Amino acid sequence: MIVHDLDIDAVKAGLDDGSILIVDVREPHEFAAGRIPGSVSRPLSQFDPADLPDEPGKRIVLSCAAGVRSLRALEFAQAAGLDIDSHYIGGFKDWAMRGEPVEH
Repeated sequence: MIVHDLDIDAVKAGLDDGSILIVDVREPHEFAAGRIPGSVSRPLSQFDPADLPDEPGKRIVLSCAAGVRSLRALEFAQAAGLDIDSHYIGGFKDWAMRGEPVEH
């Protein structure tokens, strides 16, 4: 499996320049309680690689609470033949802990 671990600086840069789309694989109640602005929800418990958004020009970066479930989702996506190889290693906990903006 090919994995690129992105840190908060890489995630923020990609969000600022519009080059990435955060796909949050936490469960719906977690997503509803707080999320990275602009992220979209695709819970791991119902994860279907075919249901991932396709936004031309944007690289999908998977995210969860702390980087464990996003790795599982990467495995599923790559097993399905998708060219997705990046996740936010710190996840939402890192984002919130650093005082970044949170959507509710």
